[in-house]
Amino acid sequence: DIPGIDWDKWSGLHLTLMVSAISIVLAFPLGLLLALARRSTLPALRWMATTYIELIRGVPLISLLFMGQFILGFMMPAGTDLSDVTRAIAAMTLFTAAYIAEIVRGGLQGLPRGQNEAGQALGLSPPTIMQRIILPQALRSVIPAMVGQFISLLKDTSLLFIIGIVEFLGVRRLIHAQPDFRGVAIAETLVFVAIGYWAFSFAMSRESQRLERRLRVDR
Repeated sequence: DIPGIDWDKWSGLHLTLMVSAISIVLAFPLGLLLALARRSTLPALRWMATTYIELIRGVPLISLLFMGQFILGFMMPAGTDLSDVTRAIAAMTLFTAAYIAEIVRGGLQGLPRGQNEAGQALGLSPPTIMQRIILPQALRSVIPAMVGQFISLLKDTSLLFIIGIVEFLGVRRLIHAQPDFRGVAIAETLVFVAIGYWAFSFAMSRESQRLERRLRVDR
């Protein structure tokens, strides 16, 4: 019978990890679809994907975060109440998806034409060729760049404090805003936060290397 705590009331490290994880899970399929749309033979679909990617990549993340806080509500049906955290996740997902789309597109362009021609020689349909031959090879070749973008997303969560969301780094600022801790152990807390970000970034990097060895990317 005890009610849970909504995530708009979360703060600190677990908020940072939650926002990062959800944004990564949502941005990957969206970026994948954008990459495929940009290579589509349909002009309208290719134009829309290209416009979106170039527009989002040309705007700073902090601008999208502010737009998510003040504009996203006007685009939703009347009566829809989105929390600040949900708006931030939406902005970070849209931002990261544009970069993932370009990473995936680079992987697709790096494959020789012979791969597609071999699938056609086997009588496979274009969607099957993309799903079973082209896309797995392209994704395998861009694992380092993809993980690098995910690590960048994790560190970009430090911008959430600017829009009033108390994430990992924001907790440190609130601590030193208290009278009893002003000017006390400023360097120590900063080093602690830096080590925290480094630890999770290093863990993601090591997992990327393990996945590369498992998939034999370097061979």
